[in-house]
Amino acid sequence: MKPEATHQTECTSLPILSSQNQGWENILVEQFQHPAGEGEYHYIDEHTISLSLAPRPVRLLQIQGGKTYGGLYGKGDLCITPAKLPFFARWDRDDHYLQIRITSSFIQTVARETIDTNPDQLELLPEFRTRDPHIESIGMMLLAELKQENFGGRLYIESLANVLAVHLLRQYAATKPRLAIYEGGLPERQLIQVLEYINENLHQDIKLADLAALLDMSQFHFSRMFKQAMRTAPYQYLLQQRIEKAKQLLKQTERSIIEIAFLCGFNSHSHLSKQFRQLTGMTPTSYREN
Repeated sequence: MKPEATHQTECTSLPILSSQNQGWENILVEQFQHPAGEGEYHYIDEHTISLSLAPRPVRLLQIQGGKTYGGLYGKGDLCITPAKLPFFARWDRDDHYLQIRITSSFIQTVARETIDTNPDQLELLPEFRTRDPHIESIGMMLLAELKQENFGGRLYIESLANVLAVHLLRQYAATKPRLAIYEGGLPERQLIQVLEYINENLHQDIKLADLAALLDMSQFHFSRMFKQAMRTAPYQYLLQQRIEKAKQLLKQTERSIIEIAFLCGFNSHSHLSKQFRQLTGMTPTSYREN
């Protein structure tokens, strides 16, 4: 169900890029480039992060939560607007930024699974012009994924969304929560269970929630413990296994490359070829012929 939101703005520019139709859950990422203008925004069920991508600083007037800020925003500066808080902005020249909207229900779910605070009493604090290298890094990874139109990267997006949610809870909640951290990787029995599930479902759209649910664990803690055990993130391991299966099918069968792509969980010939080349340094056709 699409989150309820109102969005009135005098600026009619549509996003340059949007994850709206890419199947990403709980998070919407859009890249905007506007001429000078102003806009009023009000998202009921989503927290909003705006990350400046402007090559030259842009002077902004911003009003949110009854507070006003005026100043220059340069590349890497960001502001955070909690859900339900009206936000007005006016900018004096071409503006270029990345907007990340993350649902408040998702933040509450992550809080319920990872911290000892009542998630219903959670309150994120607004931020005007701040720097946060962690959020900037996540934003640039989301933007890179958006540019690639990688429809097969859902596990990766879910991992980034979880890390972002936990970071927001740690750094921008009104009351600093205590995050429960489990040390050590997954026990061998649980690890084998997850690896077998991945191997048997390479052709499916495997979600982080599916893997975490196998062990009745939060997505954040699962990702952390899996990486400690395997020395690689779940999405990286999944990609490696899909490429390994593609290698086997290329060498041991006469199946077409498009058929192999679907059997290994890729959505197209070009998607397989791109990932295959990144991991092996050659195309599937070249690998088959060698």
